[in-house]
Amino acid sequence: MSGVQQPAAVVAEGVDMDFGTGAAMAVKDAGFALGRGRFLTILGPSGSGKTTLLRMIAGFQTPTRGQILIGGKPADAVAPHRRSVGMVFQKLALFPHMTVAQNVAFPLKMRRFNPAEIAGRVERYLELVRLGGFGARRIHELSGGQQQRVAIARALVFEPELLLLDEPLAALDRKLREEMQLEFRRIQKELGVTTINVTHDQREALVVSDEIIVMDQGQIQQHAAPAEMYRRPANPFVAHFIGVSSFLKGRRSAAGIEVNGIDCAGQAVADLAPGVACLGAIRAEQIRIAPAGAPLPGCDTVVQGQVTDIVFEGERLLCFVTLPALAAEVQIYHHDPAGLDQLAKGASVSVGWTAGDLLIFAADKG
Repeated sequence: MSGVQQPAAVVAEGVDMDFGTGAAMAVKDAGFALGRGRFLTILGPSGSGKTTLLRMIAGFQTPTRGQILIGGKPADAVAPHRRSVGMVFQKLALFPHMTVAQNVAFPLKMRRFNPAEIAGRVERYLELVRLGGFGARRIHELSGGQQQRVAIARALVFEPELLLLDEPLAALDRKLREEMQLEFRRIQKELGVTTINVTHDQREALVVSDEIIVMDQGQIQQHAAPAEMYRRPANPFVAHFIGVSSFLKGRRSAAGIEVNGIDCAGQAVADLAPGVACLGAIRAEQIRIAPAGAPLPGCDTVVQGQVTDIVFEGERLLCFVTLPALAAEVQIYHHDPAGLDQLAKGASVSVGWTAGDLLIFAADKG
């Protein structure tokens, strides 16, 4: 029946993990639902609980409280090695004494697939990861990126319902890592396999994901689509962790936030009473910059500042600018190719932004 709603691929309900060491819980009251065929990235700094949450989904650890459902059934109802779950870890654990084809065939043999079908299936998945013709090679004969592709093929060859990725790209150099991020996205979209990826790399999360969960100190801070999370972070932690943001400390005002006696236009993320302590957050690419006295049309707030440092990033400059009137420093991306040489350390500048670009949050009571 087409009208029958399928259960979510993965559901976490009030999940805690307490290792009993006296430290804070590794995961606290985690809850989310992931639809079939979706690509979710769990993002956060070291120690945020993201890997512990993934290990509970994989069945390697049992929650202290709450439950995890896979395909509508409790995850711990099936032994980990019998679940329809493929995994790729940072340490790929490929068998060096086996050929590429033998590595990919291994999970099929363990699951007692028809021997007559194994060779054809292995070749199809090697083609999928663009390693057609590499089946006879040994693992040590492959580059790091090629070894990564073998691990992906091995995790997918038995057509699992769920693919789990635990920072598999962390050991690669930047260029190769960015290439493999696009490969992960291509393969996942082609197969439609439900995927959960764990990383601390914000670019990776934005590039590959349909949905992102940001964690900190064991708690889910926000669960949203990449564009929504980037443009509408739920709190200052998310605004700081994803992208480059600058923060202004002040109090809620009619226009937005009063900083050091100056009313700065902005929009509050939630209802904030006038006069309460708050933080204004603004992305580096949303701040306009021009030589001192030059007009900044369209800006709702314009203040004067001084460039304290400039970092050359190729296609853009990252400018650090102090704003004495606001007792603050902001970071600004300057993309104008014609103006890359017009700014210098020590230069006086005007900076500005629109009210819609300055997001206002309640200040952390801690």
